Amino acid sequence: MDKGGKEMKKWLMPIVLLIVLTLVACSNDTEEETKNEEEEKTDREKVTFVLDWQPNTNHTGLYVAQEKGYFEEEGLEVDIQLPGEADAHQLVASGKGDFGIGAQESITEARAEGMPIVSIAAIIQHNTSGLASPVSKGIDSPKDYVGKTYGGWGSPMHQAVIETMMEEDGVEQPEVEEINIGMNDFFTAVERDIDYAWIFYAWTGIEAQLRDVDLNMQYMKDYDERLDFYTPVITTNEKLIAESPETVEKFMRALSKGYEFAIDEPEEAADLLLQAVPDLDEELVKKSQAWLSPKYRDDAVRWGEQKLDVWKGYAEWMKEHDLLEGEFIPEEAFTNDFLPEEASTDE
Repeated sequence: MDKGGKEMKKWLMPIVLLIVLTLVACSNDTEEETKNEEEEKTDREKVTFVLDWQPNTNHTGLYVAQEKGYFEEEGLEVDIQLPGEADAHQLVASGKGDFGIGAQESITEARAEGMPIVSIAAIIQHNTSGLASPVSKGIDSPKDYVGKTYGGWGSPMHQAVIETMMEEDGVEQPEVEEINIGMNDFFTAVERDIDYAWIFYAWTGIEAQLRDVDLNMQYMKDYDERLDFYTPVITTNEKLIAESPETVEKFMRALSKGYEFAIDEPEEAADLLLQAVPDLDEELVKKSQAWLSPKYRDDAVRWGEQKLDVWKGYAEWMKEHDLLEGEFIPEEAFTNDFLPEEASTDE
């Protein structure tokens, strides 16, 4: 090797050594970071959350909290699950799920049957569901249900709601003709078998807009204020509240942040939902989120707030229609105690 080659080798060796040492250090740092992340994940308290249905914009705050790390900040690892053969409220009441999504109507029935499920937040302040039909069916109000066919699942509660709406609209002896539509979606059913069905406007109503299907919609809350119940709600069980109230508090702090974010930033919240569940229709999610976000908190002082009068009123309506067996104590069916701010006590 000539003198020039030896000189180059003398200069290159320290550089190569420095590069090697740097790579080793970086590798060690990466391994240490991975180890720390795994330890942090192991240290987090694991809880399960059971959905009521396929992911949609009712659930956005949950996915925001997951995607933005709000649960991690509270030391929680949340496993979001779809319901199986058992309903979400059955899984939560039995302790097979720590938290879940339910509805005031099912919780009222469940508690009257002795199930220890509790509503800890209202996802939406007012009932956004109602009876919908294509404009072509000519159903402008509940009195037009006469002679028309409802698509449902054979629920006595549904029958009673429709009859209540018809009575309020002047029908003296309302009768409901119903077909069980099973798993058929609204659009298939109204084209083939039925005239009207129960929908949540935030999803099916927005989908109708995207399909250029004009709907007539009668919101049940407009015909009896007692039908302005909380649907959906966040649930847990009495055992978790009694034995691990701090877990419920941490979960609700993170979840409330998720829904408050969805209220303030609907577009970004929709993106986070789509990021978590990429199979969802992007246009439907974004339009639904824009419609629903203001309704999460609506006229309440904070997201999640529930009122005793709402729980009492719906239970009274159920009793009037012989839908409630057993003892139901409204004060025990829900609580505001785990919302981040102090609950109002004058309701």
